[in-house]
Amino acid sequence: MEVGWPRAQKIALVHHWLVTMRGGERVLESLAELFPSAELFTLVCDRTRISAELSGRRIQSSLLQRFPKSTEWYPYYLPFFPLATDRLDLSEYDLIISSDAATVKGVRGKAGATHICYCHTPMRYVWSGYETYYRTASPLSRWALSVVRGSLCRWDFDAAQRVTHFVANSRNVQKRIKDCYGRESVVIYPPVDTGRFQVSSEPEQDFFLVVSQLVPYKRVDLLVEAFNKCGRPLTVIGDGPERQRLQQSAKPNIRFLGSQPETEVVKAMQQCKAFVFAGEEDFGIVMAEAQACGKPVVALGRGGAVEIVEPGVSGVLFEEESVESLIDGLDRFDRVTFNPESIRNSALRFGRDRFLREFSEVVRAVLTH
Repeated sequence: MEVGWPRAQKIALVHHWLVTMRGGERVLESLAELFPSAELFTLVCDRTRISAELSGRRIQSSLLQRFPKSTEWYPYYLPFFPLATDRLDLSEYDLIISSDAATVKGVRGKAGATHICYCHTPMRYVWSGYETYYRTASPLSRWALSVVRGSLCRWDFDAAQRVTHFVANSRNVQKRIKDCYGRESVVIYPPVDTGRFQVSSEPEQDFFLVVSQLVPYKRVDLLVEAFNKCGRPLTVIGDGPERQRLQQSAKPNIRFLGSQPETEVVKAMQQCKAFVFAGEEDFGIVMAEAQACGKPVVALGRGGAVEIVEPGVSGVLFEEESVESLIDGLDRFDRVTFNPESIRNSALRFGRDRFLREFSEVVRAVLTH
């Protein structure tokens, strides 16, 4: 389905990077369905690691694509993000829709172009996640991050003023957009493919599950520490720079499976006792996916989890980012009887059709205003 619009003839979709398939890329997939004639732009792209729906489209990358091992080392090229974004040529496009957690909200279109930014979060490296990244970085990376932070914040703020309309992926991010950029936004929750995630009739197995990129702000380290202490079985699906350190500190009750195909991720969600998450997420689409499998979620009661988890219905929220609070959440989970169908019904609030409809309405309203 392509959105009707009176003024825009040429459309561009822009996403920060295309090197994996996570929640942000699922949003882009849905946007690409809404705008089948749109051309795609990104900072760096690895077609072998994205879906056929996206890889089959024409994709234009930035100058970063020519940097050494760009699709692996792109986080280290952070100081060049503004330059690479500025050099993306969108001067021919009437409607620009960016899906952004970095700098691509700052792309420059022609005079009078409409730019709608679906913001996953203001750039974590320099805004809300700065302290976490700084604390866990190497000494050289800390120095570099501290040097560039001020100029990146100023550039990112100015870039945000070029956006004509902001859409936030949660009320949590809506507040960040206001705090960081001084801009208002509407909230449209990201799409959960509730048809792909189903309640299984297979018997439940005795393990807790986390599916996550293994980076500092996801706080998988806190899960490892808590499950080391309580001895419950935990399965970790995902990969990232923290994996080796986390595995070395984990006891035998914790299994690391690395990255897994989608079918195995769904199977693990269907079989687990509950899904656990200890970080503060912008939204946290993976938690909603687990709920679509009928599984309760035990999560930190901050950020997007507050909007996803209905305590006593679809999961448990623990209050503090600490081992003791997490274990208390697990103990409270033991005392509640959850209904898989009620949990799934809670997740249906975030269905893909709902996203397509709501985003279409926003675009129509903007273009007919």
